[in-house]
Amino acid sequence: MARLVIVSNRVPIPKSRGATAGGLAVALRDIMTPGSMWFGWSGRLTAEPSLQPSLVEARGVTYATVDLANEAYKHFYVGFANGVLWPLLHFRLGLMHFRREDYEGYLAVNRTYADSLIKVLHADDTVWAHDYHLIPFGRLMRERGFQGPMGFFLHVPFVPPSMMEAVPVGRELIEDLCAYDILGFQTEEHARDFRDCAERMVGATVDGEWVKLNGRMTRAFADPIGIDAEAFARDAGRAATDKSVQRMAGSIVGREIAIGVDRMDYSKGLPNRFEAYASLLGRYPEHQRKIHLLQICPRSREEVDEYRKLRSELDRLAGRINGRFSDFDWTPLRYSTRAAPRSTLAGLYRLARIGLVTPLRDGMNLVAKEYVAAQNDDDPGVLVLSKFAGAAQELTEALIVNPFDPDAIADAMHQALTMPLPERRERHLALKAKVYRTTAALYARTFIDALARRSVPKLAA
Repeated sequence: MARLVIVSNRVPIPKSRGATAGGLAVALRDIMTPGSMWFGWSGRLTAEPSLQPSLVEARGVTYATVDLANEAYKHFYVGFANGVLWPLLHFRLGLMHFRREDYEGYLAVNRTYADSLIKVLHADDTVWAHDYHLIPFGRLMRERGFQGPMGFFLHVPFVPPSMMEAVPVGRELIEDLCAYDILGFQTEEHARDFRDCAERMVGATVDGEWVKLNGRMTRAFADPIGIDAEAFARDAGRAATDKSVQRMAGSIVGREIAIGVDRMDYSKGLPNRFEAYASLLGRYPEHQRKIHLLQICPRSREEVDEYRKLRSELDRLAGRINGRFSDFDWTPLRYSTRAAPRSTLAGLYRLARIGLVTPLRDGMNLVAKEYVAAQNDDDPGVLVLSKFAGAAQELTEALIVNPFDPDAIADAMHQALTMPLPERRERHLALKAKVYRTTAALYARTFIDALARRSVPKLAA
């Protein structure tokens, strides 16, 4: 019997009844039915890992994991995935550090995944791989004889040929992606950029969404990811009893909140956002003592130099802003590097008059959709959204800004703080309708349906 096999770098094995699922697990929840499998890294590093995956079953789903060698993982994850692909795909070529040994480690880990999965795969299984860690995985599976349906979804942006050509192995990456039957991207712009790369860099034939290379047909299309909006709205409504939310509400009586929730990453535009907040307080002094910026940015990838430098810069900016504007009973910027539970975030979003989602470049950014879903329909907040987030393609009723312009963000924050209630409601209802329509369930169903209908048009040779 055919199974759906999800492949990702990390596997979200349920650890307890109350464990909080990650974003990808939430997005795929409706299609991970009993009998399906999720495969990937166990999280363990060993000197001599076995290719035989460990199997754990939970709620009818099999979770198959494999250990990795420490040195290979270092080259794969720190060196190539986060030292080359992450900056490249976020348009930051100046932060890209290409080393041939890192690319070899990247291929080695993907070979380990392919060698391990092939041991437990059935010929009629459907395989869906996720994100930039697994670009060569499809080709390696084909080389090992698997001819079943294989799809790949890229959760981050893609780049045009002029940027992809800067990577010494850019051509190989494009050819590897063409080994999949279906490629999903967050926006049509990202899908179009891939098709342009395929045509220009490897001589593929492109017709609409279809790419033909070496006799194989690949469909590259946009399938924007969403959230379970109804569930998130329920969490926001129940969060009044959350102690963290209660403490925040009690500490801001008579003042508004602007909230930002981002992993600490240079793609998120956090220094620009802090500077924008300082600009708001300086250029619109009527808002002083009447607003707090709550920025939650859990630390990540601290083994990478750029991330350590970012944290130092944010610490400096936060200190400068609070030193310049604070009063004995008002701290304008509240900045935390601790992660918060999903239910707490839902309640904090609901309290916030402004949702700040201003990445310099992002595949989608589900914080924007979570903020909309969390709002009170009677008295909603205002979403300030970067034009370079994938969510901006859908959520056009937000206040769209250029994240490289702190003054423009400050102007949008001022507009949000002074926006009349009827306009806030009108914008919110339009945004809410979109968030409730483009859900996580629709995203997963659309991709699986596309993979099931692998029929291809006839293209010119």
